[in-house]
Amino acid sequence: MTIKTMRAWRSNTKGLAGLELGEAPCPEPKDGELLVRVDAAALNYADLLMIDDRYQVRPERPFVAGQELAGTVVAAGQGAGFAEGDQIASKVVYGGFADYAIVRADMAMRVPAGFSPEAAAALPIAYTTALIGLTECTTVSPADTVLVLAAAGGTGLAMVEVAKHCGAFVIAAAGGADKCALTLEHGADIAIDYRRGALIDQVRAFTIGRGVNVVVDSVGGDSTLDALRLLSWGGRLLIVGFSSGTIPQLPANRLMLRRLSAIGVYWDNVHDRDAIVRTNERLSKIVASGEVRPHIGAVFPFDELPKALTALGDRGTTGKVILKVAPSTAG
Repeated sequence: MTIKTMRAWRSNTKGLAGLELGEAPCPEPKDGELLVRVDAAALNYADLLMIDDRYQVRPERPFVAGQELAGTVVAAGQGAGFAEGDQIASKVVYGGFADYAIVRADMAMRVPAGFSPEAAAALPIAYTTALIGLTECTTVSPADTVLVLAAAGGTGLAMVEVAKHCGAFVIAAAGGADKCALTLEHGADIAIDYRRGALIDQVRAFTIGRGVNVVVDSVGGDSTLDALRLLSWGGRLLIVGFSSGTIPQLPANRLMLRRLSAIGVYWDNVHDRDAIVRTNERLSKIVASGEVRPHIGAVFPFDELPKALTALGDRGTTGKVILKVAPSTAG
């Protein structure tokens, strides 16, 4: 059956107020592409930035938002390597908040057996980012102590789990006792509640002033400057994002005098094809081993996307926020 139309959340103007739910033409897959019926889509801070014209990718409006999804292949282009009925999860540049989406076959990963669409949708960005950061941008080992900022978020929990997979000692920083407890459930060795005192003081007290080898920073702002002060000689700052909304200016003298490295953690299929292949293979193995357990903090119905994005932006959630997308009956 040819699918002609679908429901889609389109960004017509800047900001959440510019999102509109309506009908849109259903896309058709080209060679090397898949048409996927979206069962669940995961939310990311990058969605908020893209909608607000503050992301590095700025599609021409109107565009369908959403960068992470899980669903069922309904059609495959020539040479795609997947068949109708296959369950996949994938990162997309945009287009995920709709009944159907186009997925590049070389970006798709097969959904592990026993994974729900909601859990599968939480894998492609957060866990790929964690593996790229901790095994490709740098190599974390059992000799390392890793501090993860904003550790109760989707990317933060993925970083905790992957750092433990690499054998590191993991310190998780989060705001509130409930969020700290969540990081411990996902493998952190200790959790520090930054609401109960200065992060620098708490980490230094625990490490007896030695600091940490690696900081995973998805926050930016003043947190980045604190992270630099906590790094030991030769330490590595992994810059994952700026959820605080502030891009920090790094003091180059501190990098030089302590031989520190500031490393941007970013990946795309053009520059990182080989790394993504390695990462997908490794992710499949650790998922099968049970070392990866995506935490779904909230699931919203499809027609409540603005509410879900608001909750994400207000940091009122933990783990991944998921949009449940019902199969379309349009045709």
